[in-house]
Amino acid sequence: MGVLQSFSLIAVTALSLGLTACQKPEQKQANTSATSAGTPVKTLSIGYQKSSLNLLVARQQALFEQQFPQAKIEWREFPAGPQMLEALAVNAVDFGYVGNTPPIFAQAANKDLRYIGYEVVPEHSQALLIPAGSSIKSIADLKGKRIAVQKGSSAHELLAKILQKAGLSWTDIQPIWLPPADARAAFDKQSIDAWSIWDPYLSAAELDSKAKVLSSAADFPKTYSFYIANPKFITEHPQAVAQFIGGLNSADQWILKNQTVALDIYAQSTGLNKTIAQRVFDRRLKPSPIQTLTPEVIQTQQNIADLFQQVQLIPQKINVQDAVWTLPSKQ
Repeated sequence: MGVLQSFSLIAVTALSLGLTACQKPEQKQANTSATSAGTPVKTLSIGYQKSSLNLLVARQQALFEQQFPQAKIEWREFPAGPQMLEALAVNAVDFGYVGNTPPIFAQAANKDLRYIGYEVVPEHSQALLIPAGSSIKSIADLKGKRIAVQKGSSAHELLAKILQKAGLSWTDIQPIWLPPADARAAFDKQSIDAWSIWDPYLSAAELDSKAKVLSSAADFPKTYSFYIANPKFITEHPQAVAQFIGGLNSADQWILKNQTVALDIYAQSTGLNKTIAQRVFDRRLKPSPIQTLTPEVIQTQQNIADLFQQVQLIPQKINVQDAVWTLPSKQ
């Protein structure tokens, strides 16, 4: 298939050289490392997924190099949030980008993490897909069906809401726990009946395999994706949170002003063809600012955690607020 290839260092480097010659981000973001408490950052490891355009642009435009001029920036790609949080738990990642569900599963497994910011998820960027010729006509028809999903991902949460809406339990279906690339292969072979997934895999399946949307995130209340930090790292470098969010919002503003080039970055970085990349890009909110968590966002996460505990998807009740970062007060 080759639609969703891993990053090629050579390709990204060539792209960076070609684009930065004609497109430079505005350097309005003040560097705070000299004025904030905490030790200077020497190495910054960032976890990302193919869906995180702000991070892709920040990487290509060297925005974190501006925010952290004394640091070596390392990038680590992950197929989904659960794998990224596993790396964060063993201190292999300092900051990362995930959907709404991975941090809930991680916190329930007693893994230490901190929410530092959120983005609103575009309502059509996550869906439950069925093959073009499927006999499934409604969500009630999911009973007894084999449904692929990345365990612990935002697609896991979407599937939980769809089942609840259909009056079905997890024992009424056959969940098939697969990462996105393996699920796509199973979907194309029709060895599964449905697939709960997010962009860009969603758009690729719609356009390449003529997959049909049975239900999407648009059928439910607004949800969020999150930027997560390693607690040990931000305790040692509390100023880094504001610097990291500053770099992300610089990327978001750059995307607004350079949409054609941003689309090229996304397409070339992910290996998506231009048509698929355009669909994903069109669904993106513009702007899509990164903000610190509000009581409403925290409560939305708590509602998901409570639902998961009630249906025994997580082993214990958790308090989301415990994992939300707050800047230490000055002495």
